[in-house]
Amino acid sequence: AKMVEKVQGDVLPRVIERILDDGRCIAFDEFQVTDVADGLILRRLFTGLFDRGAIIVATSNRPPKDLYLNGLQRDRFLPFIDLLEEKTAVVSMMESETDYRLIQGASAAKGVYFVGEASRGDFDNVFHTLAKGEQVGPTSLSTQGRRVQVPLASLEVGIAKFNFNDLCSKALGAADYICVGDNFHTVFVDGVPKLTLNEVNVLRRLITFVDCMYEAHVKLILQLETQPKDIFEVDLNNAHQDEAFSFDRTRSRLDEMGSKEYLKGRWVGRNNASAVGQTEEMKHELEFLVEEDDGIQSEKGHRKGRHLFRHAKGDK
Repeated sequence: AKMVEKVQGDVLPRVIERILDDGRCIAFDEFQVTDVADGLILRRLFTGLFDRGAIIVATSNRPPKDLYLNGLQRDRFLPFIDLLEEKTAVVSMMESETDYRLIQGASAAKGVYFVGEASRGDFDNVFHTLAKGEQVGPTSLSTQGRRVQVPLASLEVGIAKFNFNDLCSKALGAADYICVGDNFHTVFVDGVPKLTLNEVNVLRRLITFVDCMYEAHVKLILQLETQPKDIFEVDLNNAHQDEAFSFDRTRSRLDEMGSKEYLKGRWVGRNNASAVGQTEEMKHELEFLVEEDDGIQSEKGHRKGRHLFRHAKGDK
């Protein structure tokens, strides 16, 4: 608002006005707070939305009372929790033992996740097979006034290949990953390591990257140190680890993204309109991937905790 509309002073009232211009029912998926400054902004934002009669629905891995749990200066965040508990009805889905993404991912496909150094040759062969003889090389994409470097790609075919460190150990964010998903319907990533909380920033980028690929229905081909479910050890009983809850979702998404059903789906990246014929043809190229693979098993019975915050005008 400050840059585009030259608003002077506090821009938040104008931001709220612009949000409501687009609609009064607002949904927040995977709601989480990792920084007290974000929490203070959210309190003002939600207060303004509630006062203007907005209807708000949000999903989260935690109920409002556990948001930003054990965070620094959390006492400054508590008024926002009070606001949520006053204005929304919290519906717990913790009682459900079913993760529907795991059900969809139960039919694992071959040639999606390559585990161990010995698999690197097969991983590279799949990339060159899908390139279909087209020239591949480094390129770059433009987003928000900066360039996203792509080490190996074919824009004609719509495939790209990255090293894990290029994607998750450098200062990249959601906008960069969305740009990748908008331009490539199939993305290869090699060298995915096993992570701990010592690499928390790398882990957060991986979570964001997978989310962006999933939302664009990108076909994600990985070469990993370990099985996808073991990239990060999730302890849902550890209240100190917001990342544990976030990666729990990532693990479920990777299960689904490695399924036959997901591979048969259509890419929804921004630039897919000009590549419909290519992506339809790529579906046939990917048929060799869609075979049973006993090496990748879905983790049956994995519990996924979810909460729904629901607010409508007139709700307590």
